[in-house]
Amino acid sequence: MPNSNDEPGTRETGRVELAVVGAGPAGLAAAVTAADHGLDVVLLDAAAAPGGQYYRSPAEGLGATRPGALHHDWPTFTELSARLAAHRDTGTIRHLTGHQVWTVERTGDGDWILHAVTGADEEVRTAVRARRMLLATGAHERQLPFPGWTLPGVVGAAGAQAMLKSGLVLLGSRIVVAGSGPLLQAVALSLTRAGARVPALVEAAGYGAYARAPRVLAANPGKAAEGARFAAELAGARVRVLSHRAVTEVHGDERVEAVTVSRVDRRWRPVPGTGRRIACDALAVGHGLMPQLDLAVAAGCGTRPGPDGTHAVTLDEQLRTTVPGVWAAGESGGIGGVELALCEGELAALSVVREIRGGVRGREARRAVALRRSRRRLRAFADLMGAVHRPGPGWREWLTDGTEVCRCEEVGAGRIRTACEELGAGDTRTVKLLTRAGMGWCQGRTCGFAVRELAAAHGGGQEPGGPDRRPLACPVKLSTLADLSGPG
Repeated sequence: MPNSNDEPGTRETGRVELAVVGAGPAGLAAAVTAADHGLDVVLLDAAAAPGGQYYRSPAEGLGATRPGALHHDWPTFTELSARLAAHRDTGTIRHLTGHQVWTVERTGDGDWILHAVTGADEEVRTAVRARRMLLATGAHERQLPFPGWTLPGVVGAAGAQAMLKSGLVLLGSRIVVAGSGPLLQAVALSLTRAGARVPALVEAAGYGAYARAPRVLAANPGKAAEGARFAAELAGARVRVLSHRAVTEVHGDERVEAVTVSRVDRRWRPVPGTGRRIACDALAVGHGLMPQLDLAVAAGCGTRPGPDGTHAVTLDEQLRTTVPGVWAAGESGGIGGVELALCEGELAALSVVREIRGGVRGREARRAVALRRSRRRLRAFADLMGAVHRPGPGWREWLTDGTEVCRCEEVGAGRIRTACEELGAGDTRTVKLLTRAGMGWCQGRTCGFAVRELAAAHGGGQEPGGPDRRPLACPVKLSTLADLSGPG
C-alpha cells in the first residue's frame, strides 16, 4: 500500500483499536462510549460536522441562533458533541470529517483497512488501519416512481427536511407531503414550523394497523404518546392527514403545480374514480428508508430480510455481525429511529470493549443488560412500524409505460416490462443489461427497489434474495482504484 512518502495524495493513520464509520446518532454514541472506556478510536464521516442526517445543523455562515429548533431531543446531541470534543482534545478520538469511506479490506493478520477519500476531487486519500470496525452508515430514502415525479419541485421527504435543517431553505410555500412512514409526520411539522403551508399529508398505509399489536404498543408508551402529540400539532397547523391514499400523478409544465391524490386499497392499488387534485408548488415524497449496506456487504457481513421489504445486517444481541471483528449499529441493522440508534451505538461500543478488554464489570455490565432490554423493546416496535408501512405491490399500477423509473439513464417502466415479457429477461441483472436501469451515477440507490419489483412482477425473476451488491460505496477515480494495491 502506498504511504505518505510514496505519494503526496495518500496518507495512512497509525493502527487503532476501533474505527467507527458514520457520525450520526449511532456512530457518535459508539465512538464516545468506546473512548470513555479507554479505547483508541478513529471516527470517520463524510460530513463536515457530527450528527448525521438526523442531527443535521445549519452551516455556521447562515447565522442560525437556535439550531435545535427543528430537532427533537437536541440536548442529547449537544451532550454527545461535548463528549466528542473532550475526547478530541485529549486525543482518544480522531474525528476525520469529510472522509468518505469507499471500501474496506481485511489484512492477513485480521486487521481492517478502511479506504477513504477527501474533497470533491479526491485530492487526499486516507487509509485507516484498525483492530475492530463498527459500521454506523445510516440509511437512504426509498422512492417509488409515479407520473411526473421528475418535475422540478418534487424532492424526497427526507431531502426536504435536510434542506431545511442544513440550509434553512423551504422548497416551496405550499407543500404536499406524501408517501408512507412516520418520517412524514416529522417532515410536515418541520415545514409548517418554518412557515410553509402543508395542505395535506398523504399516507398510503393506515395508522390504525398499529392497533393490531397491542403488546408492542404497551411496551413502548412513549411512541404512542409521540404519535398523539404529532397528530394534535398537525391538526393545529390545519394539515389534513389522508390515510390509505397516494399521490399517483404530479401536474405542471416547468415545475409542480398540483398533484393527484387517489385512494388506494390494502395492496396499494389505486381505486378508480377517487383521484382528486390538490394545488401546490412542491411535493415532498418518500416511502420509508433503506439501510446503507455497501460497506457491510463488502466486508462479507450476512444480511436478513426485514418486515419493511428491505435488507439489514444480521446482528446478535451484542451487535456483532457474522464477520469477526465487525459490529454494526443503528439503521444498518434495520430502520428503527433515533432512540434505537443511540441505544445500539452505546451497546455496540460496550460489546467491543468487552472483547478487547476481556469483559466489563459493575455499572457497565448492568448498563449493558439494560441496553439489551431496551433494544429488544425498540426493535419490536421498529418491526411493527416496518410491517405497517411496507409498500404494497399495487403501487406498480400507478405507472404508465412512459413513467421514468431510472432517472439517471432515463429508463421508463415500459422498457422494463418489454425486457421481461418480450426479450426474455429472467432476472433483475438481465433487465439492467438490456435497459441500463440502475446502471447510472447512483448505481441503483434511487431506483433499485422499483426495478427489482417491476422485474419480479413481469416475469424477470423472483423476489430478491439479498441486498444490492456494489463493489464501491461511492464513485471514485480510476487513479484511486489504481492506488489500492493491497494491504501494507
